[in-house]
Amino acid sequence: MSTTKEFKHVSYLWDDAKVAELAGDEVALLIYRSNLLGADLRLTNYGGGNTSCKAMAIDPLTGNETEVMWVKGSGGDLGTLKKSGLAALYVDRLRSLKNIYKGIEHEDEMVELFNHCIYDLASKAPSIDTPLHGFLPFKHIDHLHPDAAIAIAAAKDGKKITQELFGGAIGWVPWQRPGFDLGLQLKQCLDDNPGIRGIMLGSHGLFTWGDSAYESYVNTLEVIEKCAEYIEQNSGKKGPVFGGEKVQSLSKEDRLKKASAIAPVLRGFCSSNQKMIGHFTDDNSVMQFINSHDLDRLAPLGTSCPDHFLRTKISPLVLNLSTLEDLSDVASVKQKLQPLFEDYRKMYADYYETCKHPNSPAMRDANPVVIIYPGGGIFCFAKDKQTARVAAEFYTNAINVMRGAEAISEYTSLPRQEAFDIEYWLLEEAKLQRMPKPKPLSGSVALVTGSGGGIGKAIAKKLAQEGACVVINDVNIERINNTINEFQAAFGKDIAASVVLDVTNGESIKSAMDATSLAFGGVDIIVNNAGISISKSITDHSVEDWDKLYDILVKGQFVVTKYAVEVMRKQDIGGDIINIVSKNSIVAGPNNAGYGSAKAAQAHLSRLLAAELGGDKIRVNSVNPDAVIADSNIWAGGWAEGRAKAYGVKVEELPTFYAKRTLMNEIILPDDIANACFAFVGGLLNKSTGNILNVDGGVAAGFVR
Repeated sequence: MSTTKEFKHVSYLWDDAKVAELAGDEVALLIYRSNLLGADLRLTNYGGGNTSCKAMAIDPLTGNETEVMWVKGSGGDLGTLKKSGLAALYVDRLRSLKNIYKGIEHEDEMVELFNHCIYDLASKAPSIDTPLHGFLPFKHIDHLHPDAAIAIAAAKDGKKITQELFGGAIGWVPWQRPGFDLGLQLKQCLDDNPGIRGIMLGSHGLFTWGDSAYESYVNTLEVIEKCAEYIEQNSGKKGPVFGGEKVQSLSKEDRLKKASAIAPVLRGFCSSNQKMIGHFTDDNSVMQFINSHDLDRLAPLGTSCPDHFLRTKISPLVLNLSTLEDLSDVASVKQKLQPLFEDYRKMYADYYETCKHPNSPAMRDANPVVIIYPGGGIFCFAKDKQTARVAAEFYTNAINVMRGAEAISEYTSLPRQEAFDIEYWLLEEAKLQRMPKPKPLSGSVALVTGSGGGIGKAIAKKLAQEGACVVINDVNIERINNTINEFQAAFGKDIAASVVLDVTNGESIKSAMDATSLAFGGVDIIVNNAGISISKSITDHSVEDWDKLYDILVKGQFVVTKYAVEVMRKQDIGGDIINIVSKNSIVAGPNNAGYGSAKAAQAHLSRLLAAELGGDKIRVNSVNPDAVIADSNIWAGGWAEGRAKAYGVKVEELPTFYAKRTLMNEIILPDDIANACFAFVGGLLNKSTGNILNVDGGVAAGFVR
């Protein structure tokens, strides 16, 4: 085997210096190799594929050396794999299971027996692919789903191409659902073809190996590189890719405008069973497919690799809208889309009824995951952002597979029954049932104005902690950057997005709503929190001060709500608007004419909108804080000095002063306001609107009733 480091179609990432630090630790080298392979989406998808190594270890029961296989466990991801994500099994015990294997009809029974082979009791649960690694004798094995290899595996004459391309150095095992019997078939293929360097799994993926981590890594890259080179050499020989362009793409700017306009409508249709989060992509490779003449032929076929269709469903929904259509007429767009979604749901229900077994799990959500908008892009909708994003990545890989297969032969997908047997596999259902219970705000999207810091940041953090996707925004870019970095470090890159938002500027607000729709598909929770405070006597209070207060507090709340309601009505799944008002909207005090009256306007605007939007299932409620000093921007710009002067105390005495005047003698913190917001949107108050929740430690003068 050559040891070239020059590749065109895959990334060679091996670092000898890093490996020197891991020398002698085969498990560490396995993890290192896995992370490198998982870092290149051309090699495998998020959560897809698995790797293994076999090494000698001390048996804790006998003190003797024994061979142990370390393999990626169930549900893990190669790119982020750690030792805790590996399953460790006695090799001899695993192989001895073939002595009690009763045949393919008893396939699922074998999975429970893997537990009797566990070496490391703290390791991850073994995956269904465990025997595929166990019955092969090699020290290091890679099982990946590379686009280029699957393109050959999914080609009509993939077996012939594999044999001719590799001169017999790569074996072929036809499609079969992963499991114990497939592991035995891999071993039989190796026995029948000694000296081969890998095995192609029909419609599925690739197995490669080596006697060391490095040999396995390079072997894997070389085989995939050869597949990719072959596809590249043959591309275009049969004519234009995907039959050439049928629909012309809009410009990038227009695509994004159309996508942000239609995303909430699509999200509403896809959320008929449960609330979904969206993801949009318009990469060039995607556009080439969805604009092509072959789209109508290939899209209904669905995907071939099991990992692909488990994420993307059996096939996508293709919209019949013109890219030049006026999407501002929402009622007309919905009228055109309604029958498409109804037909898709019926198709999925027919697929389920035709293919189901007596013990099949109940039919799952019949809505599409992948939605193709020719000329515009691809939308994916799933229970959370990560799942939607990964579905888009998987479908992009499926497109690459179709492109490659069509270039060298003809693309074939799995038969519907085979696909069903994977999708509704009892083992797959058991995996779904083991997943953690969703958090209260899972599937929800929240935009909290002024969330770059202070109270807004605390509210956004609370909503994210409870499962919502959040859009961090502010007028201060530095604050936005600091906060988004903090959120993504704490919650991951899929939970938070960011945008500059000036609540006094209608274009800025509209742009922020569009960005929210592009990032997550729409919006469910709006918290009008952005604020400013000015405390002056009536004679010192300028007209400019007055206008600034009303622009930010009242007009800002009005315009943000106006644009948010447009998005919510497109979705037609209800929503929540929470306005952070103030005790000062009710209680009169000195040196507070502008701020107090603006807060009163906010409070009554909340009541008016609650009355107007109830029919849309959009709840409008208010939180009335008081004296939130810690981490609050409201105390900047002279407000603290103004209030201290009004009450005849020093600035540093304000926290104690405010606490002492409350019935509970409590200092109010940003987290207290965040908790109040969650109380409104957490699910227990879904039939409550037009309310005011005081968070002030108890100020009797501020009681609403």
